Amino acid sequence: MASSCSPDVASGFTGRQGELDRLTQSLDAVRQEKRAGIVLVTGPRLVGKSRLVTEFLHRAALPHVYFTAGGGRPADALAAFAAEVRASTLPAAGRTPPRGTPPGWEMALIGLAGLLPADTPSAVVLDEVPALVRRDPGFGPALRQAVDVLSRLPVLLVLIGADAEVMAALGRQIDPLGSRVPTVPVRPWNPAQIAARLGLPAAEAIDAYLVSGGLPPVLAEWPHGAGVWDHLPHALHPRSALLVSGERACAAEWPAVVQPRTVLAAIGQGKTSFTEIGRASGGLHPGSLFKALDPLVSRRLVRAELPLSARISRETRYRVEDPYLHLWLAFLRPSIPAVERGRADLALAAVRDGWNAWRRRALVPVVRDALLRLGEDRLPGETAAVGGYWTRSRSGVDLVGADRMLPARRITFLGSVKWAEDTPFDAGDLACLNHGRGYVPGAGASTSLFAVSRSGCTASGVTCLEPEDLVHAWAAHPEPATPTP
Repeated sequence: MASSCSPDVASGFTGRQGELDRLTQSLDAVRQEKRAGIVLVTGPRLVGKSRLVTEFLHRAALPHVYFTAGGGRPADALAAFAAEVRASTLPAAGRTPPRGTPPGWEMALIGLAGLLPADTPSAVVLDEVPALVRRDPGFGPALRQAVDVLSRLPVLLVLIGADAEVMAALGRQIDPLGSRVPTVPVRPWNPAQIAARLGLPAAEAIDAYLVSGGLPPVLAEWPHGAGVWDHLPHALHPRSALLVSGERACAAEWPAVVQPRTVLAAIGQGKTSFTEIGRASGGLHPGSLFKALDPLVSRRLVRAELPLSARISRETRYRVEDPYLHLWLAFLRPSIPAVERGRADLALAAVRDGWNAWRRRALVPVVRDALLRLGEDRLPGETAAVGGYWTRSRSGVDLVGADRMLPARRITFLGSVKWAEDTPFDAGDLACLNHGRGYVPGAGASTSLFAVSRSGCTASGVTCLEPEDLVHAWAAHPEPATPTP
């Protein structure tokens, strides 16, 4: 674990200017007020949180200590932290003789305060904080106590973690003034950013987003101008980020816990209902399945969704939140043995065979997200939520617009997604969509109809949105929209 940032470490960094600016603002407040500041850096695994903070430290040229929590016992983490402090770039760290392992986090952090400069800003970075919270119940209270001591020094305390729920709770716990601790969310690259970065047309940029999930390690290996089928044959090798990133994410979340990984694999293979998931997970007892699903949902690896309409429903469906992880679970994870024995062609064939069906399932929630980013002039008035509709016996409608989440007072539109390369949305597709007006609660004959089509529309009586419209929505509104409750 490196404690300092050299120019070599920071080379090759691109983008993330908004996130760097937010960190710089927190540092500026520390300089001006000459007292401690706290900032949370959150985002999914492999999105570049640690890389961002490393770049920030390099540009700011701050004396700092950077500690990344690993596995093992709380005592192991404390010993590793003490070693990082001794090896850090803090001016007094090298002159301080080793004193063994601190007895607890409160003493470790209070002891650190004696090494921090009193007249110039410094930084303390704690990475993988949710792991510390889960393994050591005393970490949160100890950090809260230590903040009182650190608050008298010009130090920026940066806490990094992928579990947004744990990070938010910790921020509320440690804030000494009771005000909101600033958060810097680090998000995957969206399709508009991918289109600009890789020089791809809108439709191909969206496909590249589905494959990569917008994750920087995967995109770093993606050649400029290459479409999915140009890139995949060269990306399926044992050391590629495309192949190994999924296992890294799962291993970091559950290094030795089989059950959540088994349930996640079942969802990734296309099982969406509670009953289907239980059967595909080896016939798990309902209580055990609920226990396995809960951390998947709370850590935002899996999304639990209900059909959107004017009527409350219990027909929950589960899907993998990240399209890259969805692809990895569906095709790449089962193909790892073939790739490792030199048969990447078998992995590529598996992706090709299941591509159209998988892409459509993965694309629909991405389209819903894009529609929420469209300008108010593109969607019917009062649209504040976009979801889908289904029943136990009916596959339902891809897109449902409403004035709010469940229960909606007004259904503003129904829509369908067709992503075929050479077939437009036609009269037959419109007839199927129009049928939804009769069974989606709250919809009626006057409900607007939308089609999202890769190849345009030949049907009349429907508003057609094409890939360029979706990419423009991401470019114009990169921050995620929040549906109205």
